[in-house]
Formats: sequence, structure tokens, C-alpha cells
Amino acid sequence: MKREVHLFVKDISTAIRSIEEYMGNLSFDEFANDAKTCNAVVWQIQIIGEATKNIPSSIKKKYPDIPWKEMAGMRDRIVHSYFGISYDIVWKAVKERLPQIGTRINQILEDFDQGTLL
Repeated sequence: MKREVHLFVKDISTAIRSIEEYMGNLSFDEFANDAKTCNAVVWQIQIIGEATKNIPSSIKKKYPDIPWKEMAGMRDRIVHSYFGISYDIVWKAVKERLPQIGTRINQILEDFDQGTLL
């Protein structure tokens, strides 16, 4: 049975909230030196990327301001270069891009709830 699209969007939203919770008010140095937090954040980024790959193009076209390709690409870069993860890039993505992406993802969930996206 194929999984419903809104569940993938919900996965993205949940992963973003988890990352925000894990990161809290950590400084970059605190983050980069905390292996558990780094691993947890990287895992959630992988979930975001994998879920993104399951969002149909019709939805991606309706929300072109969301960096869908970059979200999937970040997952690919992490998975295929596990021993070379740049925590500078992870930090920058989480701190600079994730809040806006989270807001838009939550808008998609609201649109699903209101029945404007089916």
C-alpha cells in the first residue's frame, strides 16, 4: 500500500521540529563537539531528504519557494560522504534555512487539513 503524501510532509515537519529541539541554543562549537547531537541532526536531515523525494512534482510546483532539490541533495551528500560531513554546512543549513522551510512545510500541512491540497 502506497503511503499518503501528507504523511511525508508530516515527516519533514516532525524532523524539522526535532532538529530545532536538538539544537536549542547551542553555539556552533557546542554543536560540533557533541557527537550525539550531530548524529541526531544528521539523521533528521536524512529523513527530510528521503521524505522530500516522495513529494510529487505537482506539490513542489505549487510551493516553488521551498528548496526541494536542495533538501534532497543535502541528504544525498550526507549519505554518500558519511566520513566527510561538514558540520559547518549542516549548521548553516539548520540555522539559516530550516526556520523558513519549516514555516512553509507547516503551510502545506494546513492546506492538506483544509482540503485545498489533495
